[in-house]
Amino acid sequence: MARNRLFLFPLAAALIAALTFGILRPKPMTASVHRVLYYVDPMHPAYRSDKPGTAPDCGMALEPVYAEDASQSLLPSNDATPEAIQIDPAAQQLYGIRLAKVEKDSGQGTIRVFGKVAADQTRVYSVNLGTDGFVKETHDDAVGNYVKKDQHLAIVYSPEFLSVTGGYLSANERTPGGMSAQNENTSVSVTQGAASAQARADRLRNLGMSDSQIAEISTTRRIPENVYVVSPTDGFILSRNISPGLRFERFSNMYTIADLSHVWILAEAFGKDAQAFSPGARARVTLSDTGETFQARVSDVLPEVDPTTRILKPRLELDNPGFKLRPDMLVSVELAISVPPGLTVQSAAIVDSGSSKLAYVQTSVGHFEAREVQTGWRMNDRVQIVNGLREGETVVSAGTFLVDSESRLQMAAKVGSSAGKAVRSMAAMDHPMN
Repeated sequence: MARNRLFLFPLAAALIAALTFGILRPKPMTASVHRVLYYVDPMHPAYRSDKPGTAPDCGMALEPVYAEDASQSLLPSNDATPEAIQIDPAAQQLYGIRLAKVEKDSGQGTIRVFGKVAADQTRVYSVNLGTDGFVKETHDDAVGNYVKKDQHLAIVYSPEFLSVTGGYLSANERTPGGMSAQNENTSVSVTQGAASAQARADRLRNLGMSDSQIAEISTTRRIPENVYVVSPTDGFILSRNISPGLRFERFSNMYTIADLSHVWILAEAFGKDAQAFSPGARARVTLSDTGETFQARVSDVLPEVDPTTRILKPRLELDNPGFKLRPDMLVSVELAISVPPGLTVQSAAIVDSGSSKLAYVQTSVGHFEAREVQTGWRMNDRVQIVNGLREGETVVSAGTFLVDSESRLQMAAKVGSSAGKAVRSMAAMDHPMN
């Protein structure tokens, strides 16, 4: 036993020395393991080349793929048809590509568009006088103030009112209520007096005098030196163009007053959506800030088209209790519609090039094919498929443009590879082997 131990010590020392100086180190991997299979675009691994160079899309240097790394490629094995696009599920998740089924839709939905509150133009009044004069006083007439019908806004002076008012009082004297007891009350004089008084009252109205002041003159039978400018309705003052001491001209606009108890909504819709806004249809209007809702009725679609955006403006009408809707407020308009049922996909699943529309259908895991489709109506975020897809098929519903770009790159790679093979074949024919 002692002799064996003495023999093992020199053997252990020899092994340690061999490992130290590399005599028994593992042999390096052969060059065949580090063989370059192909070169890829670092930004789009689907692009392959059999020689180094630069990527056609971004100009970056192509990166080599070695034999030992081939199993870690983002692309699945090439087991699909030549026309299929290959994107590994891991790459799909990385790029945000999502899939969805082609489904049958009932055809019931809602169109949602934006709109703006506007004053009902049939309830907007311009206050002016049919004569010249000057402003003596104004009262509580700031822009934005709420005023009542016949509320005094200003006091003006105009000589023309004096002469017409005198004629009105004289005509009133010949009416039954204004005739003295000693005059004969004939039917002819009564008729002429009433007609003359009515004509002069109309003349006062045309000049701008209010009915309340005309009635006051009939009661007091006095010619007033001042004429009151009054509000023609309950509403808000939208504009004010007078001030004390200002001289005004005939028919110059003094105030603009709007009755906002009933307002318009001017919605913004594109051609197909605008067609759903037929007169009489009911819609729901929602205030963006508070979430309050109101029921509105479509009255018309304005004939003008925005020259830049090609937007049409359906007009809706609704009551405005509490004046919660003010001009130029932004609102959301929802209109319930019914269309023929049919197959639908999400709108993002369609790539519209202008001349054709494509959807990318999953043929197997990691493989997609581009398929041309025909579309019909659009509603919310879905579009009807008239032809090209079947119910239950899986399509790309998010990241469609990334898949479309990948398809073009893979197509370019295949074309480039085919062209390279053709050039090498021609070169071989020109220089045959001896």
